[in-house]
Amino acid sequence: MTTPARALALSALLRFEGAGQYANLTLSTALEREGSALSPADRALFTALFYSVIEHKITLDAVIDSLSSLPPSAIEAQVRMILRLALAQLLYFDRIPDSAAVNEAVSAAPRRSAGFVNALLRQFLRNQKAVPLPDEGKDPVGYLSVRFSVTRELAALFLTRFGASRTRSLLEAFEKKPEITVRVNTQKLSRETFLARVPGSRPTANAPYGVILPAGADLSALLSEGICFVQDEASQIAVAALEAGTARRAADLCAAPGSKSFGIAMDMKEGSVYSADLHENKLSLIRAGAARLGLANIEVHTGDARRAREEIDGTFDRVLCDVPCSGLGVLAKKPDLRYKDLSGIGGLLPVQSDILRAGAALTAPGGFLLYSTCTLLPEENEEQVTAFLAGNSDFSLSPFRVGGIECGGMYTLAPDREGTDGFFVARLRKRD
Repeated sequence: MTTPARALALSALLRFEGAGQYANLTLSTALEREGSALSPADRALFTALFYSVIEHKITLDAVIDSLSSLPPSAIEAQVRMILRLALAQLLYFDRIPDSAAVNEAVSAAPRRSAGFVNALLRQFLRNQKAVPLPDEGKDPVGYLSVRFSVTRELAALFLTRFGASRTRSLLEAFEKKPEITVRVNTQKLSRETFLARVPGSRPTANAPYGVILPAGADLSALLSEGICFVQDEASQIAVAALEAGTARRAADLCAAPGSKSFGIAMDMKEGSVYSADLHENKLSLIRAGAARLGLANIEVHTGDARRAREEIDGTFDRVLCDVPCSGLGVLAKKPDLRYKDLSGIGGLLPVQSDILRAGAALTAPGGFLLYSTCTLLPEENEEQVTAFLAGNSDFSLSPFRVGGIECGGMYTLAPDREGTDGFFVARLRKRD
């Protein structure tokens, strides 16, 4: 009989594959409904198994299809998922014995498929766990797709935009396990005090109030105390670039779940943050977070960021447009994005430009307008800002410096260089 963590991982993965949900939602639902009986160690194993299979799906399927005596279409969905789970353990989990991974898979398989599962996994072990990779010289797209478990479409896109060397560097960086980064609530304590309270924590390289937590830190206790909130260093750098300390009114147009609004509110010496989002059901996240952190200067609103409101046009000296994007800078944290249908990127571009124009209308003379994304693609980043500036002569790029990062107004943070999420930041100033 299979262990509880593996059984739950199998059922959750099958639901994820069938329902088309986001991975984090499937994981949360599984833990809420069925994970309460698991020990902390089993909950951690379940989470690791679930994300490992999603992250490496194309690689795992390449192994299965190369060793299978059946054509790919003849392998039942449940059996394929059992094989993926077992292969993920054999390839990526050093502390799980090979025999345990194989035996668990055979035990979980339907009786009619148990022999097939056992034979395939035993053959994989006899082959010294070799992964069948396409010839990199003849098929570089196929090689990257199988080696890094991304779609051929994504591999080809990265090769076109960044070239072979940089693409490999980026995809290798996305394989690294993300660390948990928080922003210290500086209205309650300093970063130095926080670091002293959490042994093993260390300051972020560039974000002035960021802390990287050690493995095993009690994050839930820190969050419930309201002394920090989870935010990647790249996102913190974007907030720092806004220089909200002297602002009287700031607007965050795509605010949910609220981390940037929280950072802006903490940076402001006085004044308020207009925190808006299109989705009413997400506003509770902002309100709850602000209450937990003790931030009384956040005003939460529902609103379409693409449409400026005449009654508040020109009244904000700081405006943040963290626009909807392809998300191709956060593959390490959202492995399901590795298989994203990229045909929708073209539809995002007019939305992004509309939000940027609406943010410009809200910006007061002399104020800063900040445009940011969590993608690396130039068409969503530099090209959007360049096009906006060409049609808006009252705005210009505004150089900024955050920590050791200094630029002329636009900067792309990258996982293989800064060790952060892939993130783009552009600061513009409206003519006084």
